[in-house]
Amino acid sequence: MNELKELTKAEEQIMHILWDMKVGFVKEIIDQIPEPKPAYNTVSTIVRILETKGFVDHESFGKSHRYFPKIQKEEYKKLITGKLLQGYFENSASSMLSYFIEDKKLDVKELDEIMKMIQKHKS
Repeated sequence: MNELKELTKAEEQIMHILWDMKVGFVKEIIDQIPEPKPAYNTVSTIVRILETKGFVDHESFGKSHRYFPKIQKEEYKKLITGKLLQGYFENSASSMLSYFIEDKKLDVKELDEIMKMIQKHKS
């Protein structure tokens, strides 16, 4: 398979729905999209693009196709966080963490959980 590529916002929205659903027809995917819902052809086109990119595959049922993810959410998460880390934080996890702490993106409870993880990995 080709190297994974970043998804557009619309493609990522469809993937999140498919990851949650596990399998689905285009109509079922549309049912999960909040209003205003896109046209059937729009979603169908996005799903076929995802298939071309290697993120999605399908089973045929006559003229209908039921789609399912070929790439797991965790695999894509690693790609995106790796690119974020490399592109904006010079590959430094501590720089990224300090950014979130300083920008008040983390609350005290989250910081406490992080400290517990650090302690667990230290021992």
